[in-house]
Amino acid sequence: MIPIYERSRRLRKPVGLFIGVGSVLLFAACASTPPAPDVALSSAQQAIAAADQQRVADTSYPTLSEARDKLAEAQTAVTDKRMADAARLADEARVDALLATAQIQQSKDQAVNDEMVQSTRMLTEEMQRNSGATQ
Repeated sequence: MIPIYERSRRLRKPVGLFIGVGSVLLFAACASTPPAPDVALSSAQQAIAAADQQRVADTSYPTLSEARDKLAEAQTAVTDKRMADAARLADEARVDALLATAQIQQSKDQAVNDEMVQSTRMLTEEMQRNSGATQ
């Protein structure tokens, strides 16, 4: 019969080995570079393309140029293996492009609204003139 202290000693060796190997694997996983933020980069590129389609570049909104600059910085950060910065910059570029799109849409909507107000005013004046002429 094997004494108890010898059995516990035999169990400690595999457990210690398992803990050591597990620790090495854990440190290796923590030290590896996170994956590139491909989804954030592609969504920023799509937002910039959508802003270009709405002719945001034709107007004087600096927001779209800021979005392009941030996207370029994000791509540089990916090549420099700074994935957290790349993801943040890509998200900022996407938001800036969406903001530029919203700003140009708002200015277009405001122009249409102003035109409708002017047309309504002209029709009201014409109706008042016509109603005054018939009396």
